[in-house]
Amino acid sequence: MALAVGFGAFGAHIVQDMLTPDRFEVYQTAVQYHFYHALGLLVLGVVISNGEESKWMSRSAACLIGGILIFSGSLYILTLTDTDWLGMITPAGGFLFILGWIFFAMGVIRK
Repeated sequence: MALAVGFGAFGAHIVQDMLTPDRFEVYQTAVQYHFYHALGLLVLGVVISNGEESKWMSRSAACLIGGILIFSGSLYILTLTDTDWLGMITPAGGFLFILGWIFFAMGVIRK
């Protein structure tokens, strides 16, 4: 969550003037998904700390972290370095987000 806040503030106060409006929109998408899934990790941590530890919850956490790194990370780097080919790996992070939420649901259903 702290990194999401930091990237959001960095974007609002520094990056916005450096990017085209289209590129800044991509940057904002990275921040939004970073926030959403960091909140998901927070919820997951509460669930696990309440005794719901399982392989499904562990897999969920790994996928959400991987999704943040690959999805948001690739978009951050893409916008800041103008490295368009990174957009090819962004969907892999989105897929990890989907898997993370499926694994979370499986963990809840199994309990």
